[in-house]
Amino acid sequence: MDTNEHLDGFLAWAVLVRNLSPNTISAYNRDLIEAAEFVDGLVSSDSAELGQWLQHLSRKGLAPSTIARKLSSLKAFFSYLARTEIIVSNPAAGLRPPARVYIMPHCISVEEVTQLIEVWTAENALSARNRALMELAYGSGLREGELVTLTVDRISLDDGWVRPLGKGGKERMVPMSEPSTEWLGVYLDSWRASLAGNSSGKTVFLTRNGNPLSRMTVWNIVHSSALKAGIMSRIHPHTLRHSFATHLLEGGADLRVVQELLGHSDIRTTEIYTSVSRKRLSDAVKKYHPRGIGTW
Repeated sequence: MDTNEHLDGFLAWAVLVRNLSPNTISAYNRDLIEAAEFVDGLVSSDSAELGQWLQHLSRKGLAPSTIARKLSSLKAFFSYLARTEIIVSNPAAGLRPPARVYIMPHCISVEEVTQLIEVWTAENALSARNRALMELAYGSGLREGELVTLTVDRISLDDGWVRPLGKGGKERMVPMSEPSTEWLGVYLDSWRASLAGNSSGKTVFLTRNGNPLSRMTVWNIVHSSALKAGIMSRIHPHTLRHSFATHLLEGGADLRVVQELLGHSDIRTTEIYTSVSRKRLSDAVKKYHPRGIGTW
């Protein structure tokens, strides 16, 4: 069976039917080509051959999370082949990923977030854009991909809600903080029109040339904010999302609520933030208690 032909069909299905992001499609393509180079006749392979490839990846020293992602690509591909009756059953269905090692998300304090955001005072269009973007990133926990694709029809300043499109085109409703609503209003009412051009469409956050922001531009804005604020730790857009979740849990928010706000399909992903909160409590005891040897 022609692997390339079926791979093309799978990727087209993932785009047109599943509406998956370009990054996910690219990862699928890369992973499956790599698997096809190891397994002779990928489409007709069995679970033993696929398992050998996973063991090969482990011996190469790949992180368990990377191997798990590649296995996810295999499962999606063979599930498509079984659904379209190209094969009888999915040989990857029973394969298990290696134990996943969760990396503790990096977050910063409320005071540092405030410093980071308040370096932008809306004295010009770009400053107003940056302030509104930073407020929304922290105030609603949006991903950088959700920020750059956000359109004006997905914001309700009157009701204080934003409706981002998350991974896989999944839509959710997230309330905006009062500062987010205020600064988005300033930017949209007073400054966005001065940036808008023929290529702007309904996109909220625009470059000085009127184009939608790229993810790299968002990274640069956050990095510039940290430099201006004098914060030396490594800050990136996801730091604001991590801090949003951690500060909510520390304030007493229910884990299921935070899961819904972040758009996580699996609550185990959200549970990482409870570990962050416990670590911060432990650090506080160790630092401030006279016999601070807590083991949380």
